[in-house]
Amino acid sequence: MAQYKGAASEAGRAMQLMKKREKEREQLEQLKQKIAEDNMVKSNIDKKFSAHYDAVEAELKSSTVGLVTLNDMKAKQEALVKEREKQLAKKEQSKELMLKLEKQKEKKRKEEQKRKIASLSFNPEDEGEEEEETEDEDQDYLPAKKKLGKNPDVDTSFLPDRDREEEENRLREELRQEWELKQEKIKSEEIEITFSYWDGSGHRKTVKMKKGNTIQNFLQRALEVLRKDFSELRSAGVEQLMYIKEDLIIPHHHSFYDFIVTKARGKSGPLFSFDVHDDIRLVNDATVEKDESHAGKVVLRSWYEKNKHIFPASRWEPYDPEKKWDKYTVRIFLFFLFFFFTNIVFGGNITQVSLKASFKFNLIVNLIS
Repeated sequence: MAQYKGAASEAGRAMQLMKKREKEREQLEQLKQKIAEDNMVKSNIDKKFSAHYDAVEAELKSSTVGLVTLNDMKAKQEALVKEREKQLAKKEQSKELMLKLEKQKEKKRKEEQKRKIASLSFNPEDEGEEEEETEDEDQDYLPAKKKLGKNPDVDTSFLPDRDREEEENRLREELRQEWELKQEKIKSEEIEITFSYWDGSGHRKTVKMKKGNTIQNFLQRALEVLRKDFSELRSAGVEQLMYIKEDLIIPHHHSFYDFIVTKARGKSGPLFSFDVHDDIRLVNDATVEKDESHAGKVVLRSWYEKNKHIFPASRWEPYDPEKKWDKYTVRIFLFFLFFFFTNIVFGGNITQVSLKASFKFNLIVNLIS
């Protein structure tokens, strides 16, 4: 028996190479056999069918002599076809059985070859010494296994946690539903809207609306109230009316709720306050911003188009949610107008302005607003 003298690692490497080459050779043989079988099946399939029917026809001719009925002919033909199919099936089974036997033989041959390769003898003394040396070296350099555990003091709140996320989502959904219910409750609250139908002079009216109603809903309600007193409104529709609040033209799709929640401000006063009151703390000081709201104006669009170059319509402009009004302007403008008027009448001596003139000034401001 052949003997290999050398290091055990080299012998193992040689054995691995031999196994690898044998495996590659087996795969190549299997691939060749499969390609050959496929080609054989494709080339012989037509021949099989033609040979099958030729054999049936020849046997049918030899077995039928003389005149026979059509039914007998068909029955004879069916019987011959079935018999021929049985014969072909047996042949196929025998072929498959032969292939299986050949595969088993090939498998046994390969196992025998592997067993022979594994039984190659080496020098037992050298191999034993080398194995002992390698085992000693492995034991010397084998590191001690450390048992790892979790540190309970480490902050793990940033790590993903399915239970915590589900709890947060549930709490977020509860808060969202609670907030929506609260907003719906606010929208259903009633407020009193004081407005003035403006046709060059003011005609004040009051209606009750819900905070969730839009300006279009409000104008429809105001139109129902005003039609009884103003003939020009009897044929008018909501789309022909405009709502002016604090010198801003408010679009119909906005709701009172929008202005209340955002605490919106206009040019001359707050947009979120729809009742009318005077701030009695600062009645006589026109230079200080007052906490009072002005009645919104309801006007016909046709009237506005004719008079938009005349005060107060000349001050009106479309409402822009992005534009912020930090200071109200109408009081300062009227104060300088009043100052100019008194300066002309009294020759620059403002101390001569009487309480009556001051009262008239506040009256003019309230009428304009």
